[in-house]
Order: sequence, then structure tokens, then C-alpha cells
Amino acid sequence: MAMAVGSSGGPKSDINVTPYIDILLVLLIIFMVIQPIDQYDLEARVPERSQDEELLKQKDIKIVTDTIVVSVDSKANLMINADPVLLNQLGPRLFEIYSARANKNMFIRGAKDLPFGTVVKIIDIAKGAGVGDVGLITEEEVQQATD
Repeated sequence: MAMAVGSSGGPKSDINVTPYIDILLVLLIIFMVIQPIDQYDLEARVPERSQDEELLKQKDIKIVTDTIVVSVDSKANLMINADPVLLNQLGPRLFEIYSARANKNMFIRGAKDLPFGTVVKIIDIAKGAGVGDVGLITEEEVQQATD
């Protein structure tokens, strides 16, 4: 704190802000230096809608796709699309399905209370059977799609 004598005759006290500005600039430089240069993110591919799908949707025509969905309920019962399958038969069935297909994508629909270890086991079996990309579908997404 500095004291100066003003023209009014009495002592005048002013705060010297120069050291505070110096500290602020040093902190600013430190935070700029420690900021990571590389931004880390996950690569996600979003499917694009074709014009044909839009036209069919406007005309209320159902689109038949060749999508494979493995459904798992809370009791670990498995279904490939609408066909029930046992866990030990899942690998050979998926290998049989995907060996002749060009589209190697698969989706897993699981119940809310399903342990994540079960889903990981199904993904592992699917990758071993030759499935390329695996997508996860939750019950909330299914409800939104049907509304």
C-alpha cells in the first residue's frame, strides 16, 4: 500500500495493482501452457438416410432391411431377430449368417436390468464369428422408434 499526499492536504491511500496484474498474467500463461494440445474424442459414424428411404417413409411403406438384431431379455434368453437361440449356439449361428454377407453390422438389444458382463460376452462371441461393427440398442430407443 502506498501513501501519497494529495492536494487536499491529507494522506491518500491507493492500492498498487501492478503486482496483482503480474500474477494474473503469469497464471494465464501457466494455464495456457498446461492445456492439452491434442483433443481426445471417439470416432462415431452416423448412418445417412437415402432419398429412397425418405420417399418410402412418406408413403408409409415399410422398409425391409437385412439388419441382424440379437435380443437378450433379463433372464439371458437370446433371440437372433425372431429365432430363439442358446448361448452356446450363438457363435456358430452368427458365423453361418455372416459368412455369406457383405454387411457385417449387428445390433444387440438388451434389457435394462441385464448385467453388462452378458452383453460383453455376446459382443466377444459376435466378434469371434466375424461380425464387424456392433451397435447397442436400449429399451428407451425402441420405445421412441415405435411412437
